[in-house]
Amino acid sequence: MSTPKMKLSCPMPKLDYDRISLAHGGGGTLTNNLLAKGVFDLLGNELLDKHHDGAIFDWSGKTAFTTDSFVISPLFFPGGDIGELAVNGTVNDLAMCGAIPKYLSLSFIIEEGLMMDDFWRILISIKSACEAANVKVITGDTKVVENGKGDKIFINTTGIGHVMDGAQIDIDRVSVGDAIIVSDVIASHGIAIMSVREGLEFDSDILSDTRPLHNACNSLIQTFGSSIKLLKDPTRGGLASVLNEIARDSANGILLEETKIPIDNQVKAACEILGLDPLYVANEGIFIAVVEADKAEEVVVHLKSLDPNSKATVIGSVTEKHPRQVVIKSGIGGKRIVNMLVGQQLPRIC
Repeated sequence: MSTPKMKLSCPMPKLDYDRISLAHGGGGTLTNNLLAKGVFDLLGNELLDKHHDGAIFDWSGKTAFTTDSFVISPLFFPGGDIGELAVNGTVNDLAMCGAIPKYLSLSFIIEEGLMMDDFWRILISIKSACEAANVKVITGDTKVVENGKGDKIFINTTGIGHVMDGAQIDIDRVSVGDAIIVSDVIASHGIAIMSVREGLEFDSDILSDTRPLHNACNSLIQTFGSSIKLLKDPTRGGLASVLNEIARDSANGILLEETKIPIDNQVKAACEILGLDPLYVANEGIFIAVVEADKAEEVVVHLKSLDPNSKATVIGSVTEKHPRQVVIKSGIGGKRIVNMLVGQQLPRIC
């Protein structure tokens, strides 16, 4: 299921400044130099190389389309950075539609003063993530705002892809008795970010789980077809919030087994130290699958065959009881309602 991360090493081109200036967003010579020597040279392909306001290409069949913005702080964190996150986040949104990602747009809002070395490092990461996911950046935009009116860099990506034959991903197909599967351990991304902010040290590094998920999702659809009813990635708001959305939108209840939810021991310990509930902590490299009950164990086995390190497991089921609510059963048999996240548990984690 996981895709090995490709780390490129490209020498930074000779640019006119060592920091981003307002003039780099002015549309003149500095803007053109930044794009020509940086973005276009690094990410160039037959469509982006047209340097047009948009891209024109042949397209047919059922299409998935999504957009997302990334405002994470810090820009660089254990296991990834904002550039990789921006590509993977949009690729994964397409994957949740049962689509094969194809093209991305890429837009930067850069704060005056950002180090050019950091911008180049982010571009390298974007290129590496695109190659790992087999997608192309084909259009984009760059704006620069005055110092103090941004936070180093914000990135927007829009993605488009072909929906796979046989994909029937639809909230209306979720029904009583369906099994709920999580593809791997939860809460790693949010805790990787918080460990940097809080200066926490552990016996081993807690890394963000950011990665592309389309290969795993596409393989499930190819193998199990319509038995895969819904795919969702629990990013902001974590597992609890996404499951609440499913319960609300399907008008069904969801029953979870707390002891079956996979979580790394160090991540669990960090949550306890920080006073965080891992059910609400953001993820960037896992997904939830709602599947027909009689196929659930086969789906788990299939996910583990794609990634031997996967901790994929059935964590619950769809029920007619407590409609529009998520209830979790503890290891000692007690039950409690798991509400959607109210307010903000973690600042700026994606």
